[in-house]
Amino acid sequence: QLQASGGGLVEAGGSLKLTCVISGRTFSTENMGWFRQAPGKEREFVAAIRWTGLETFYADSVRGRFTISKDNNKNTVFLRMDNLKPEDTAVYYCATRASYGMKWNADRDLDVKYTDWGQGTLVTVSS
Repeated sequence: QLQASGGGLVEAGGSLKLTCVISGRTFSTENMGWFRQAPGKEREFVAAIRWTGLETFYADSVRGRFTISKDNNKNTVFLRMDNLKPEDTAVYYCATRASYGMKWNADRDLDVKYTDWGQGTLVTVSS
């Protein structure tokens, strides 16, 4: 089970930190991803972190502004979002896939490669 939280309303240029707590899985061997879906648009990749925590990958649109991290002791993955823009407005979802079932370089940004999803948390950025 994945439980995402931390969304809210923020002005452009502001920051938010999303949290996703995972239960019922061996978190330390899970690759984790964040995706988002804006109204009327398809779901898109935002960021991913490898199970080791040593490798991350970002969508071009958020690279340099967002930071993904994980805490194995707390079974939690974070998404720190800085310098938010109105176009970042979306429902943000965390997702997970056991590391043995994913080819990191090829699959990390593909939502179909993730097997379990959280319920989503809404981020609204006002201009």
